[in-house]
Amino acid sequence: MGPFELIVIVLVVLVIFGPKNLPKLGKSLGQTVKNVREGMEEGSDDKKDEKSEEVAKDAEAEDVVEESADADADADAAEDAVFCSHCGHKNEAGAEFCSKCGSPLSK
Repeated sequence: MGPFELIVIVLVVLVIFGPKNLPKLGKSLGQTVKNVREGMEEGSDDKKDEKSEEVAKDAEAEDVVEESADADADADAAEDAVFCSHCGHKNEAGAEFCSKCGSPLSK
């Protein structure tokens, strides 16, 4: 795009909008660019938050797997224990609620 083409574009804009409306048009264009940049920054922050949530979920899943492995090792004690259907935590036989997440235990 050469200087001649830019001059033609500026002249066309002047004819269409008039010299009185150009400052308003420039201000609106500047605000639009600012909003787009802020939106892009928020989008990148959201992606970072999503990655953090995925890491946390993976860590919780590993905890459940470790607890399941501990439960297999204690097979004798598991006969008296009740496992939570929500989080998989091992609870005492007479417990009505899970000691880890607080959800009701099904009997």
